[in-house]
Amino acid sequence: MKTHDERGGVGAKPAIVVALVLALVVVGGYAGAYAVAADKLPRDTVVSGIDVGGKSPADARAALVDGLGERATSPITVSLGDRTEEIDPAAAGLTIDYDASLAQVDADRSLSPGRIWDYFAGGEDHDAVVAIDDAKLDAALSDLAAGLGEDPVDARVVFSDGDASVEPGKPGRGLNPDETRKALADALLSGDDVDLKITELEPEITDAEAQKAADDFAKPALSGPVQLRFGKAKVRLAPADYADALSLEPEDGVLVPAVDRKVLIPLVEDATAGDGAPVDATVRLVNGKPKVIKAKPGISFDPADVTAAFLDVVTRPAGERQVEVEGTVEQPEFTTADARALGIKERVSRQVTHYPHADYRNTNIGRAAELIDGTLLKPGETFSLNDTVGERTAENGFTEGYIISDGILVKDLGGGVSQMATTLFNGMFFAGLKDIEHKPHSFYIDRYPVGREATVAWGSVDLRFQNDTEYGVLIHAKVIPSDYSRQGTVVVEMYSTKVWDIESRTSDRYAYVSPGTRTLDTANCEPNTGFSGFQVDVTRIFKRPGSSEVEKTEKFHTSYTPSDTVICKPPGSLPN
Repeated sequence: MKTHDERGGVGAKPAIVVALVLALVVVGGYAGAYAVAADKLPRDTVVSGIDVGGKSPADARAALVDGLGERATSPITVSLGDRTEEIDPAAAGLTIDYDASLAQVDADRSLSPGRIWDYFAGGEDHDAVVAIDDAKLDAALSDLAAGLGEDPVDARVVFSDGDASVEPGKPGRGLNPDETRKALADALLSGDDVDLKITELEPEITDAEAQKAADDFAKPALSGPVQLRFGKAKVRLAPADYADALSLEPEDGVLVPAVDRKVLIPLVEDATAGDGAPVDATVRLVNGKPKVIKAKPGISFDPADVTAAFLDVVTRPAGERQVEVEGTVEQPEFTTADARALGIKERVSRQVTHYPHADYRNTNIGRAAELIDGTLLKPGETFSLNDTVGERTAENGFTEGYIISDGILVKDLGGGVSQMATTLFNGMFFAGLKDIEHKPHSFYIDRYPVGREATVAWGSVDLRFQNDTEYGVLIHAKVIPSDYSRQGTVVVEMYSTKVWDIESRTSDRYAYVSPGTRTLDTANCEPNTGFSGFQVDVTRIFKRPGSSEVEKTEKFHTSYTPSDTVICKPPGSLPN
């Protein structure tokens, strides 16, 4: 005959527990049962082999630390192929989170019968929670697998030359991240060794995902130009302009559209004056031909607004690829239409002069050319060499050279600039512009066209001429420096719409005056072999382009003084 225990089997324990609860209710009432259970963990709770049942959370935590602490800090033995190494859990970012481990267990204080029942009859086995520092673990695994594999390469979308293409991904070989993390976490809790294997790793971004991103974003983005409108100012950007600003960046396993602000914003600033004053239109030489350089409105804007608006508009269909961008706009005074109306379209004169080698000439004439080059004369405007070049000082880029003073050569800053004045005078002469002020050298210099040359001196002698045509005039000036094997070359070209064909007629020289002789003992004396002075007349003849009929003439009379012979004596050697 079977006893009660024999017959009760597995069901005997709950029956006893029920009887006990009923007894407590009877003897001490429900409050007594609650007092026993309180906030303790269910009696049969086990965490990674550590019995924490019936304990308060604080006591349970202490039990876990005591039971798992040594295991949590012991090296984990890892085998990988023919290599065996030990991993320091702390260095690899593996720690036991005791609080999270106990949070798995319901330990809330409650008056509910179910909570009290769980205490007496409940409880489960739980694994402790292992916290993982991904950066530290990745570094440890990278060192472990060094030389045994290679990272997979995500498929990507490449933007270049106004087009986009998919660059396929490549599988790699290495440790499976999820499996490895789980194996090491389990080993931390169990103390067992770990056997890891190198496996094939698939890219996070597949070819199909990259192709979808290209179809959904890249192709629409490059389908045509976009227009950003800042009030009345418009900025048109072609795909070839902005393709390099676009990218599709991996983010949580997905390719996300992105814009490189460092590329996009300069495109907008190039089309405008950026965050500043407006820029007037002008005309410049480009590849040897005059070209209108468009005006740029001054626009103040927030780069973040531009980027957001651009991303919004760039995938829109044709006909809808325009967007308003918040900004403050200031329009230029001289517009692109004004510049085109100047009619600067052809070269109307070209003059070349040469000079013997001297470093000061290279410096001073070259600096003058640099300051004059690109000068734009609108109809009615007057050019002044002194105003354009400025005072010839060291701070302005000039050095000492020879000038003519009181009929003799002396050294001074800016010597040689008259070579530029002469070349420029001849450029305006054959362009048919109006002579306002010019002064020939006091004595003739044989490298200049006789009767058609000019000198300048800061504050006293200038070269000035007026654009008296209905078209604009663009002045181009350059210097090919001299050296010991060749002479220097000065070139002046003027561009406009041709109004005149100019011819020049030069008379014979007349009214010669013989040179004198000077003997000087000054410190700056320069010896010179003299020659005679004379007078000469140059006539400028104006004809309409393609016509032989003379419309008008203009006479230039020049009287050159003799260039005296200068004999230099030691300073202070001559009687007063």
